[in-house]
Amino acid sequence: MQSSTSPSDADTSDVVQTLLKTLWRASGGELGETAQVSFTSQGYLPSFFAVTELAAASMGAAGLALAKLLDALHHASDRKPETVPRVVVDQRLASFWFASTLRPEGWKPPQYSEVAAADYQAQDGWLRLHTNAPHHLAAALRVLQCSASPEAMARAVLTWKRDALEARILAEGGCAATMLSSEQWAQHPQGQAICHEPLIDWAPGTQASPGPWSFEPAQPLKGLKVLDMTRVLAGPAATRMLAGLGAQVLRLDAPMWEESNAPEMTLGKRCAELDLRQAGQRAHWTKLLSEADVFVHGYRSDALANMGLDPQARQRIRPGLIDVSLDAYGFTGPWHNRRGFDSLVQMSLGIAQSGQQLAQSDRPLPLPVQALDHATGYLLATAVLRGLETRVKTGRGSIARASLARTGALLVTTLDPLRLERPRLAPETPDDLSDQMEHTGWGLARRIRWPVTVSGVTMHWPLGAGPLKRHTAQWVSLF
Repeated sequence: MQSSTSPSDADTSDVVQTLLKTLWRASGGELGETAQVSFTSQGYLPSFFAVTELAAASMGAAGLALAKLLDALHHASDRKPETVPRVVVDQRLASFWFASTLRPEGWKPPQYSEVAAADYQAQDGWLRLHTNAPHHLAAALRVLQCSASPEAMARAVLTWKRDALEARILAEGGCAATMLSSEQWAQHPQGQAICHEPLIDWAPGTQASPGPWSFEPAQPLKGLKVLDMTRVLAGPAATRMLAGLGAQVLRLDAPMWEESNAPEMTLGKRCAELDLRQAGQRAHWTKLLSEADVFVHGYRSDALANMGLDPQARQRIRPGLIDVSLDAYGFTGPWHNRRGFDSLVQMSLGIAQSGQQLAQSDRPLPLPVQALDHATGYLLATAVLRGLETRVKTGRGSIARASLARTGALLVTTLDPLRLERPRLAPETPDDLSDQMEHTGWGLARRIRWPVTVSGVTMHWPLGAGPLKRHTAQWVSLF
């Protein structure tokens, strides 16, 4: 039975609507347009924060951006739709998509040799080391001077003050984050910088020809080319959605990069290797970009700029480009070039500390899913779709930026000690799975059904997931 003091269905409905309106306004939309979006199903992920509502709202914003793009495409081609597209979001399925979507048939996803990211106790508190990537693990081990085992690393971390260890590991090119309280983050220079950043930072791009492409209403992005230089979850979630809408997505990774998320995040994408540090390959990348409609990347703010490929240069290479990028800790402030991942940002913003305190836990308590990654990913997808709408209407490209930390700052405002008392999501059933069997690079699988319905649109991924770097770095004429 629901506690009389726990949040009511009306309260949670208000929260998801408030989050949707906030995200939609960040995309440049009008508040009244959110009436096109409705939410179904009950149950919540276990958290003191409104994680399920953020999942539904962020996917709802992306769905609404798609509906608005469809409307613009129809009007620009004199193919006016009979009705305004409606958007329906299944909150339960959206919560599932914020966890994992793949259900293998008789096989297990590949496991890479890695020491997983973990929380460690230092002399004066907790910090998190992100060691999933080999070069990040190597950086931590150079500082800790120990073997690559959780036990040895825990002993070594105990000999350090946490801020000193964080600084040394970052200086070595690694990734770490001290656990701060929300009050400490609010007073931190980066926390103050984040408060003044928009959820989406917009800038105009260069001019190209206005008007629609030869679109199909069921797969409205078919024929468009998306150059994807994102990793792990946030950016790949955005480009996975674009692939489902018909876009040709070409993901590029550096030679040394591997990750365990490929079965989840390569769905619908061609995946190739390219090293921009090599002049010849950088020239090839420039040619690829010159033919792209959309570019999505998750590199640190200065990475491409240091190669002479800042946003303005990219607009010159491809006039009318929709250029969308992601930072971990924001694009202003002293940490704007700092390496980061969802779990690290949760430590910095006070999310893990709030969870630990409210649950009376002896360890940091993160969110039940990597909600900052996924929500920011759908915010990036929203920005892409809104940028395409602008290009259809005006011919002008767009430059947009978002960050995990700014998305996290929005989620922090939903903290409520009573949220943990709400009813949980109903367990997964076979009816939650898609009827379509996916041919992955490892075997057959099914996916959790896509949570967002937009009138007239069919989400379809013709390519199954597969290993990184399995294709050539080129666009294909038929997809």
